[in-house]
Amino acid sequence: MSRARPSWPSRPQPAAPTTDRSLVPIGMATILPQTAQRIRLIEDRVLRTLALWGYQEIIPPTFEYLDVLQAGLESDLIEKSFKFPDRATGRILLLRPDVTAQIARIVAMGMIPDRPPLRLSYRTTVFRYEPQHAGREQETFQVGAELIGADDVATDSEMIALMIDCLSELGLPSFRISLGHVGFFKGLLSESGLSRDGQKLAEQATARKDLPGLEALLIRERVSKKRARAILDAPGLYGGEEVLRRGRRLAGRSRPLRTALDRLAAVYGVLCAAGMQDRLVLDLGEFRGFDYYDGIVFDIFADGIGCELGGGGRYNHLIGRFGRDLPSTGFAFDVDRLFRAMERIASPSSLTAVDLVVTGPTRRADRVFQAARRLRDAGVRVLQGRAVSDLRSAQRTAVDEARRVRANGVVLVGLSGQREDEALVLTIVSDKTVSRSVMKLKDVPDAPWRARRRLP
Repeated sequence: MSRARPSWPSRPQPAAPTTDRSLVPIGMATILPQTAQRIRLIEDRVLRTLALWGYQEIIPPTFEYLDVLQAGLESDLIEKSFKFPDRATGRILLLRPDVTAQIARIVAMGMIPDRPPLRLSYRTTVFRYEPQHAGREQETFQVGAELIGADDVATDSEMIALMIDCLSELGLPSFRISLGHVGFFKGLLSESGLSRDGQKLAEQATARKDLPGLEALLIRERVSKKRARAILDAPGLYGGEEVLRRGRRLAGRSRPLRTALDRLAAVYGVLCAAGMQDRLVLDLGEFRGFDYYDGIVFDIFADGIGCELGGGGRYNHLIGRFGRDLPSTGFAFDVDRLFRAMERIASPSSLTAVDLVVTGPTRRADRVFQAARRLRDAGVRVLQGRAVSDLRSAQRTAVDEARRVRANGVVLVGLSGQREDEALVLTIVSDKTVSRSVMKLKDVPDAPWRARRRLP
């Protein structure tokens, strides 16, 4: 993607170095525990939603052979890839720079036994070299989906509806999907008389929303004023259904342009009929940064985040570069940006790291261990606390530890006079209030205060 992205809020900033050598590779993330937990919850919720729609998770390799994967990568992405020799073969390896190209290669090689259409999901990391001051990181966390082997309005609509469902399940209240068709703008460029290199540069300028640069290119290549005006007007065609009418005026009698608009109108109609129109904005200048997109494309934006949360689109000829032509569409979320968007609507303190702290006297360490194991088997997140010498210190120490890790309660076992199947339960009601109750260990997992894993 071409726009700058923010960095993880928990990415540690090292103290000013005494030499020019950095202690941590520039642009690589260190995700600390509290942030890591929230990120995993976001990823898990998205993957769970994808699974409900029939998408099966795939884990692609971290390394690929350059001479194999380069068929699916554009030249500037290859330049941004991290490369190194394979010690076993001498061939050049590269760290994964793009997941979609990997999945295209896997499918083309027949490595997935199911017949198309295939519905695949993933969560992984991509690595791309970026200049130190470009405002982007070298490591991007992604979670996404690919639908392979079908090309129709229904599958285009499914991708966008699935994205909306994922974001709704996350609880993100305010987001919009910018929906377009690259065939419309590519058609304008193709019919303008631009050279092949000029078309590529125009695509790149449009993906960056660089209209001054686009205008300068059209002047330099001596594109007629009428066609140049149509090209420059297209990125401003942004809004509701009226955009389609304005697009048809620009298209005139051009069959490729009208075909693109017809497909876009059909997908938009399906989604509006499903009640999703408030989430959609038509954008005839929508043009994603990868050259393999050739149909419906889309980006996701949220209030307060100055760049897209993710996006995707149709790529009907990418898999064919690896030898097996299959129409496909897909999308990916930038997890970093999703985290940022979620952080704006909830406090990190709403997450608990564990449900309970379990502890007891030093002499009954075996009893504490068994109780903690029983609770974990019942699905309770348990921290085994420090052993203590007497009941008074046990309560005070355990409650302090529970508050530190934001647990909801304490379970004390092995106390004098306590039955083997009983536990003293201390429920943390507030910063200053703790309630006491005696329960059987088998009943503790079902206590009403038990935390549920939830999104931040």
